[in-house]
Parts: sequence; C-alpha cells; structure tokens
Amino acid sequence: MAGRLTLVCSALASPWLLGAASFAGNFDDRVLAAHNRERASIGIAPLNWDPALAADAARWAKYLAATGKFEHAPENVRQPEGENLWAGTKGYYNAEAMVDAWVREKRYYKPGKFPENSTTGRVGDVGHYTQLMWRDTGRVGCAIATGAEEDVLVCRYSDAGNYIGERPF
Repeated sequence: MAGRLTLVCSALASPWLLGAASFAGNFDDRVLAAHNRERASIGIAPLNWDPALAADAARWAKYLAATGKFEHAPENVRQPEGENLWAGTKGYYNAEAMVDAWVREKRYYKPGKFPENSTTGRVGDVGHYTQLMWRDTGRVGCAIATGAEEDVLVCRYSDAGNYIGERPF
C-alpha cells in the first residue's frame, strides 16, 4: 500500500513541481515547435531560435501590454524584421493556440505572389501565415507579455517576409 501511495503522490506532485516553471521554461521551445510543425507540413526548412529577435520581441510585447495598444512596431530600415502579433484573454491560451491563430489563415491562402495570394482579396487574411511560412526566413524570436486584460505575443522574423511580388514558398 505504501508503494502505491508513493507512486500516486509522485504522479500528482510531478505536474505541480513542473507546473508554471515548466510552462515558462519551455514557452520558447513550444512556440518554435509550433512554427516548425507547420513549416514541415509542406517541406519548408525549420526556423532557428534567435535570442536577439526574442529580446526585440520582448521589448515590443511589454510596450503593447503596458499601453493596451495593438500595432506593429516601427520598421527598422537598417535591419528589417518580420513581425506577427497576437493578443488574447490573459492566461487562457497556450503557446500552440497562439501560433495556431496565424496558421489558421492558411484556409484563405492561395499560391501566388504576395500580396495576391488571398482567396478573399485581403492580405490581412493571410499575412501572418505567409510570414510564418516565408521560405527565406530562417530565424525567429518571440516573447509574451501580460497586460491588464490580455496576453500579447510578438514574434520577430529574419529574414523578413511578405515582400510584394515574391512567392512566400
């Protein structure tokens, strides 16, 4: 009986011990994996994590969370970075669901040159997806920040994507 009790206690305690520390500790890995699963689904090379891009993303995510604004960062013309933004109810969504919001845009994607690759005719319906999938993008860095009511995820990409007249993949 004591052996079973120890096993049950260990099984119940393990998630608690890993709980928040595990989620925070592997958020970057999970966001990267969610990106790379979608890229792999059509044979595009995986992205690599870039700590400098993640630091840029963190600064902007903190700004958006603190101000309640939801807008893209001013473009760095010396070193362009692609950027995807996401916001949702504080504490409700996991990393995979956040990235999946961008992946779901593929339902409106049609092959062609950017920005003429949306079945709806609106680039905003596919722009996050095409950045995530952009063939020349090799690095990503993301960060999440929490505001009064929302979590804000910012992902930065290099090389940037969504260039007019080019095919995403």
